[in-house]
Amino acid sequence: MSSIIAVKNLNKTYASGFVALKDINLDIRRGEIFALLGPNGAGKTTLINIICGIVNPTSGTVTVDGHDIITQFRKTRELIGLVPQELHTDAFETVWATASFSRGLFGKPANPAHIEKVLKALSLWDKKDNKIMTLSGGMKRRVLIAKALSHEPQILFLDEPTAGVDVELRKDMWGVVRDLRAAGVTIILTTHYIEEAEQMADRIGVINKGEIILTEDKAELMRKLGQKQMTIELEQPIATLPPSLAGHHLALANDGRELVYTYDTRRGTAAGERTGITALLDELGAAGIRFRDLHTTQSSLEDIFVSLVKR
Repeated sequence: MSSIIAVKNLNKTYASGFVALKDINLDIRRGEIFALLGPNGAGKTTLINIICGIVNPTSGTVTVDGHDIITQFRKTRELIGLVPQELHTDAFETVWATASFSRGLFGKPANPAHIEKVLKALSLWDKKDNKIMTLSGGMKRRVLIAKALSHEPQILFLDEPTAGVDVELRKDMWGVVRDLRAAGVTIILTTHYIEEAEQMADRIGVINKGEIILTEDKAELMRKLGQKQMTIELEQPIATLPPSLAGHHLALANDGRELVYTYDTRRGTAAGERTGITALLDELGAAGIRFRDLHTTQSSLEDIFVSLVKR
């Protein structure tokens, strides 16, 4: 799949000396949903703002659909819609007026049919004549999305789009995101709700202290999530594993008092075949190894994220 955004050796150091981004290399594929995860202050918003032309990079290059963000900034901004974290709205304007005005800012001719379509998709049609100051926080966030979509961008950035939004509204908004993706829009989102990234994204990136520390297809992450570990507490410690158990790829732990078995819950069909646990326990008995207890653990995407950030 071709890249619609290419970030090469990107760095950002502010006048204060703070290094916000360090040698970022990232490709966003056309038509995908890419989730960028990271703790507060990791550099997510700085990276988005540079791509969107709001912040100037210190060094490196960014191209959007082959256009350089510095030398061809008008073209790149035309391709991008941005929904920022903060609620920046024209409090005294109506929903219809602010969405229509945003379209005009990009030099697009008036298109009432498109504005109507966007407002209906975001459940804002019945609020079209309301002043924005009268709307709830969740509705104001929908207006931000409507403004970002008013000029029919090919790329949509959603920076913490569901922060402070109730569960029902959040589900509605993700329905809109899915529809946009189906229409060919490339979507890049940052979120603190890791389950959203797990549910929505095609690929996931993790940024920490201004550096990208992971980019991976969600399918590959889910494959890792399908792996569990079973810890077997032995009655008596052992110094080495019998050769008959070599095929199970066991690891000795806790000075030989425990065996750690990693298995894939998605393999095979029947439970015994799928995990290999039945055969393992039979072979432990045949080798004269007795155990007093066993327990299993499974990593979540959140566990992976936390461990990567700590590392």
